[in-house]
Amino acid sequence: MADLGMLLACMLGIGFLAQWMAWRVRLPAILFLLLAGILLGPIGGVLDPDRLLGPLLFPVVSLAVALILFEGSLTLRFHELPDIGRAVRGLVTYGAVIAVLLLGVAAHYLAGLSWEVSLLFGALTCVTGPTVIAPMLRTVRPNARVANTLRWEGIVIDPLGALFAVLVYEAIVSHQQGHAVSVFLAVVVCGTLIGLFTAWLLAFFLRRQMIPEYLQNYATLVAVLLAFSLSNAATHESGLLAVTVMGIALGNMRGVHIDDILDFKENLTTLLVSSLFILLAARLSWPLPDGVLWSGLAIFVVAQLVVRPLTAAIATLGSALSWRERTLIAWVAPRGIVAAAVSALFALKLETLGLPGAHHLVPLVFILIIGTVVLQSATARPLARWLKVAEPDPTGVLVYGADNAARQVARALIDAGFRVVLADEQWQDIGVARMEGLPTFYGHPATAYAERHLDLTGMGRLLAMSANRERNALACVYYRQEFGRGRVYRLLNEDTHDAHARTQWGGHLLAPALFAEDMTHERLSERLADGWTIKSTRLTATFDWPHFIEQYGSTTVLLFGVEEKGSLRVASEKRELEPRPGWLVIALVPPEQLRPPA
Repeated sequence: MADLGMLLACMLGIGFLAQWMAWRVRLPAILFLLLAGILLGPIGGVLDPDRLLGPLLFPVVSLAVALILFEGSLTLRFHELPDIGRAVRGLVTYGAVIAVLLLGVAAHYLAGLSWEVSLLFGALTCVTGPTVIAPMLRTVRPNARVANTLRWEGIVIDPLGALFAVLVYEAIVSHQQGHAVSVFLAVVVCGTLIGLFTAWLLAFFLRRQMIPEYLQNYATLVAVLLAFSLSNAATHESGLLAVTVMGIALGNMRGVHIDDILDFKENLTTLLVSSLFILLAARLSWPLPDGVLWSGLAIFVVAQLVVRPLTAAIATLGSALSWRERTLIAWVAPRGIVAAAVSALFALKLETLGLPGAHHLVPLVFILIIGTVVLQSATARPLARWLKVAEPDPTGVLVYGADNAARQVARALIDAGFRVVLADEQWQDIGVARMEGLPTFYGHPATAYAERHLDLTGMGRLLAMSANRERNALACVYYRQEFGRGRVYRLLNEDTHDAHARTQWGGHLLAPALFAEDMTHERLSERLADGWTIKSTRLTATFDWPHFIEQYGSTTVLLFGVEEKGSLRVASEKRELEPRPGWLVIALVPPEQLRPPA
């Protein structure tokens, strides 16, 4: 038992290291997780999931897949479907059907699988999924239209593809066991009804606040697992359909606050994905069955060079996308969580039915996953640049606030070559900014409206500079997850030395103070009104930062520094900049009468 506990703990630790490595090198985590599982399992012989978990392996995989499918379907919103464009609608409807059929044909003729297993292979591998699309988009950084199309395709097709795979699997099971068509329909009806009823029951308790907030995540977890288990008990193998329908229904109900539930499920999914991928990859047989490697590589080539380009061309025909954008979309389609997890789950069941070729399903799916992730991660960014649909590095700055101080800071950054957007809910300030020719967004940047309409393409930092302390804190908390904790700053609205402890924010609401600890919004506004100016100067070997201070005085406040390569450095209480020759410095300098004599 001690060895079992140590092995499980080490597996979780390796999963974390794989996720961390993926974050460091900006590649999908699934790649490192699968490689870790292969090294630990078939190559190293350290991890044997069947011996480790024994009869618990199948229930653990089943419950984990149920939670993953629920989390994926929970993100699907019906009201977004009319707004995501003709291209996305084509990709997730008839484009997905074409992909299923073509992938099934490829699996049948190239790998020799039966038509039943081939169609299941096509249903499993037609999906992309946000777990692999999101990190790839962060690396590729295509323009807004391409990024939105791929992101929405992954979100929408994930639960729909999983649902289709479940239906294909149920058809296989009904046929193998000699069930009538009515039994297959009963599976669909039972899973749908139990999923809808569980979603309605959970929403009923949540709306009426009959479950305390700290137990809502627990209650949702229990409801998902109960719906899965009860549906399977009522009608064999209908549980996955039930949790998928439950997630879609719960995510589209009005008056149900699911943001915290979704956050919890995302964190839980990260843990499950990390463990599940390692376990499933460790179950791969090595060496692979005869012919599987070459047939898998052949299917990968067909999927990458024939199936995806053809389906993308047909699905995006007549859309507003340019041929360059359609070309990149036709190249990017990495397979992810649904393909890996559900294929292993179905293979475990199909092998018990004695279906020919069922043991080839998992290695073929994993070859396609590894191939698409590796190839597209390495080539998508250069392809996007060659097609001229790649956005520059996320060096843009979102400034919350549009009063005089915020406008002058924004103008200095724009003159230095950075993309800046001013966001504010004060129409008077936004109107003045627009008259000055500054890019603006009318509204608070942390609202649901901003989530749909504020273009953050190329944005990498937030400067919260409004006169409202509470709204600044809200913006910082919201964008901390979007940009990262070290790229969110706030201009103080009060002197921290004079502020009473009872009125200061807690640590989780704080962000580094802009410019200096003693620089407040009131002090900056007063200095600008008194004639202080924001000056940009390129330093040289003969006119360095000490010479700059000597010329403009020791009261000069350094705001930003731009390195020779164009990287922006923000002066804050956490980071004291030391400008070097070649830097462009942006500083607040006093008027002539306050400067030292020449």
